[in-house]
Amino acid sequence: MSVASVPTAAASVHVLAHQAATSTYTLTPERIWASAAALLALAGVLLGALALTPFAGRIGAGDGRTPAITAMAAGLLAVVNGGLVVVTADGGPGTGNGIVGGFVALVVGLITVVLGRVALRRSRRADAT
Repeated sequence: MSVASVPTAAASVHVLAHQAATSTYTLTPERIWASAAALLALAGVLLGALALTPFAGRIGAGDGRTPAITAMAAGLLAVVNGGLVVVTADGGPGTGNGIVGGFVALVVGLITVVLGRVALRRSRRADAT
């Protein structure tokens, strides 16, 4: 082992030790952030589905516009937060950066926005008749 390779070996040991510290089950701040964004998107899907049902007007949600607008807002927040998680992630799945949760938040958030938009359009059509 030469003197020139000693710092390289020390740096690689440090990198390996850092990767070993984050296991599959460790909750990192990035994973919590991504999970919160994914749960927000899931709540938006539930609100959007509620707005599409005729039951929405009977539970005090008006004509379905309030849950539809809330679903769209939740979906937009989930897409923004999921995108931020994905953009700021340093590694791939299993590194503790929350990239899988970020992608889930992106996809489910987009579905939520579309579902809320369909519900809003349907409620406006019901108002016109």
